[in-house]
Amino acid sequence: MDLLIVEDDDSMAAALGDALRAAGHAAVRVDRGADALLRHHEGDMILLDLGLPDMDGLEALRKLRQVTEKPVLILTARDDERSVVRGLRLGADDYLVKPIRLFELLARIETVARRVPSAVPERREIVAGDLTMDLDGRSAHLSERELGLTAKEFDLLAVLAERAGSVVTREQILDTLWGDAFAAVSRSLDVHLSGLRSKLDRPGCIVNVRGVGYRFEPGTP
Repeated sequence: MDLLIVEDDDSMAAALGDALRAAGHAAVRVDRGADALLRHHEGDMILLDLGLPDMDGLEALRKLRQVTEKPVLILTARDDERSVVRGLRLGADDYLVKPIRLFELLARIETVARRVPSAVPERREIVAGDLTMDLDGRSAHLSERELGLTAKEFDLLAVLAERAGSVVTREQILDTLWGDAFAAVSRSLDVHLSGLRSKLDRPGCIVNVRGVGYRFEPGTP
């Protein structure tokens, strides 16, 4: 399993990484919350310390949960009940207090991994109502009309159409298309969204859910 270690203590991170690799896992380490938000794609599971230099680990967890459902295990010296409860309520899958016993950590990782659905092969085609998207050929047709999208417009439509009928948040879109939900690229999203709506030429196809994100409403084939 690929594990992303978010830990600012060099000696702790090195010992943890060595132990996990010896147990057959791959481990990558970052030392700041901002880096965890940027690189969360690199791990199947995230091991998160709460005492980070740039932001509180619970704030990092809150932001992670806006963009990913990957399991998060908190590894921290904080053993007060309030921190434990907040961590679990914010979406942590488990909470371990330092010093951490290696065999217990490995057992917790295995337990959490069993609760996570297995990865499914990437969908190579998206069909939503009368929209068809060929992900390999990078083509999109709406009611048999080819849309002629730019690369970013195609990716944006794929994110929305894959979850047709459900709201996709701005953070989820930014994270998928630009790799960082909290980078200053919101204006770029607005520009690409405007271009996409123009090419779809169907009012109400992409619904703006104020303050949250967008929902794709497919037409009838």
